[in-house]
Amino acid sequence: MASKKDLEETLKGKISPLLEETMEKSWGITIPQLESDITDKLKNPQLQIYVPPHLPFSRAKKKFKSEFLKKELRLHLGNISHLAKTLGIDRRSIHRAIKSLEIDIESARYQEVRTAKEEEINATIRTSLEQYKEFIQPQQMEKMYAEVPALSRNIAQMLPHTDIGWKEAEKEFEKQFLVKSLKEHGGNVIETAKQLHIRVETLYRKMKKLGM
Repeated sequence: MASKKDLEETLKGKISPLLEETMEKSWGITIPQLESDITDKLKNPQLQIYVPPHLPFSRAKKKFKSEFLKKELRLHLGNISHLAKTLGIDRRSIHRAIKSLEIDIESARYQEVRTAKEEEINATIRTSLEQYKEFIQPQQMEKMYAEVPALSRNIAQMLPHTDIGWKEAEKEFEKQFLVKSLKEHGGNVIETAKQLHIRVETLYRKMKKLGM
């Protein structure tokens, strides 16, 4: 498995130039902020899992854990022993999680890893592009969208896989999800807690624990 240094070097030396080339081809210009948005998200590819933003916190976390575990099962070809070592938890904990999250292990085991990786990168690029729709002419935006499948395929081939532990993944998901929810409510903790169906005290405690 690749180190974080390997990932950084790949993003800087291969993927950033590829993004610049694609923007130049589609728009005639490059947007450094867009390039940065995409590469920042690709630094944690394991966490690029779509979770509906307005779910209660407990359901959102369960959704993330399910999709994260299915992805890791695919990457490890269903080998529970290898997966347990990577995630830093024991095999029994993984089996309990598979049961409680109602994961079809055989289905997860035999899904095509590369196809799933391309789809995740495709979604990451499209999500980033959405933020620039009001600044880019529709015709030019369509040109860029047309390039996304090939771009995703190329990035999937270049991007090395870096491992992340179960606890680390949970913590990072919670932080990203809560930050996004707070932003949607202008930083209002009471309104955010109400949307997430958790107590205000619980939200404050999580924020402190996550260093927010």
